[in-house]
Amino acid sequence: MKINSIGLNPEKSQELAVNLNNLLANFQQYYLNLRGIHWNITGKRFFNLHEKFEELYVDANTKVDEIAERILTLGGTPLHTFEDYTKSSKVPVGKNVTKDEDAIQLIVESLTQLLKIERKIFELTEEAADVGTNSMMSDFITEQEKTVWMMKAWLTEKI
Repeated sequence: MKINSIGLNPEKSQELAVNLNNLLANFQQYYLNLRGIHWNITGKRFFNLHEKFEELYVDANTKVDEIAERILTLGGTPLHTFEDYTKSSKVPVGKNVTKDEDAIQLIVESLTQLLKIERKIFELTEEAADVGTNSMMSDFITEQEKTVWMMKAWLTEKI
């Protein structure tokens, strides 16, 4: 069996790079959503949410870089234009979101979509024996599941 310089099957590496590019496009939309709600949030919870949204977009920006670097490691080329991102993204677009509950719901919906993509990639990594991408997806999934739980708990808050 032919292997590449990192010990993986080149065809499986290419398939993973394609799927990671899909994840990258969706993460970029998620990141843009987070920036938008960070800037535009209003109301009595502004200070707490403004800070939380910044925490989330900084984390998303880090993950975008990690995904792009993993694509390069696998021998692919990361998508890097808004045109590519909008063609590939399934994460909902949050335009002019100013209300707290709408913002939190957008985060839950976005993470739900990202988790679907990450689980598919996770399955592909097992077939390809790609421990590096597998570990990345495992970490992303674990963290995002917790964030979804926390956001959903916030949405059921009694005032």
